[in-house]
Amino acid sequence: MDNKKSTASVIMVIAIVLLLAITLIPEDKEPVAGFAAHRVVAHAMGGINGHAYTNAVEGFIANYEQGTRVFEADLLFTGDQKLVARHEWSKDMTKQLGQQEVLPADKQGEVLDYAEFMDSPILGLYSPADIEKIMDLMMAYPDAYIVTDTKEVEAELVTQQFEMIVEAAERRDPSLLKRIVPQIYSREMLDMICKVHVFPKVIYTLYQSEDSDEVVTQFVKETGADITMSDDRATKSFVQKLKGAGARVYVHTINDEKEIVQLSRLGVDGFYTDFVSEDDMERLRGLGRN
Repeated sequence: MDNKKSTASVIMVIAIVLLLAITLIPEDKEPVAGFAAHRVVAHAMGGINGHAYTNAVEGFIANYEQGTRVFEADLLFTGDQKLVARHEWSKDMTKQLGQQEVLPADKQGEVLDYAEFMDSPILGLYSPADIEKIMDLMMAYPDAYIVTDTKEVEAELVTQQFEMIVEAAERRDPSLLKRIVPQIYSREMLDMICKVHVFPKVIYTLYQSEDSDEVVTQFVKETGADITMSDDRATKSFVQKLKGAGARVYVHTINDEKEIVQLSRLGVDGFYTDFVSEDDMERLRGLGRN
């Protein structure tokens, strides 16, 4: 009888210990939702058929179909002050986009007017986009996000660009503004944008910045901005400081999957890329979500 009681007591103690262990195990974190759920930012709206920098409507759609939901769009003024998706006005870009045959020689490398831009197919196949077409895509794909790459740094031009972005969104549905993520090139640019509209999320890109790691980290603490940088600045210590301050950390522009794996091990959260899709990221085992 004593043995049975002892055995029962031992079993009860084990059961209590197991129950406590299960109770004390921390629950998994809630799955990340919204913008932060995605690790890929499709550079220049995403590469298509081996071509980068197109900012083409078809590039957006092709990458969306591969699971990508976040798209960086290069946005420049045309000669008549319309906002269009173009990386730069240069002869090299005209050549890269295969537009030598559709543009007169004196227009190659020049700032195009809106009609000239929209009437010039990309690589003879793809459709140029302006801010209106981008907003149409956001309406058609309601879980897609746009990261702006507006290039300008002067307050007047920054204000003009973001007024046009906000107006284009509000003409369709003001809730689109929740899925637009401005990319800023200096700490001061955040104030310029906020005077037009306060966006839920902002990414500070460091390629033009002379800010030290300490200054950038403090800016993150004060504003909640996310950060993107080139791979040569993405040291483990800097990445961890930024993440400790609350930022999601991105690196641009990375097309090599091995490099993505290496940077992920440093703690990098996401990547601007031409040719790696969100579906590809899921295929790369061992990356996890930071």
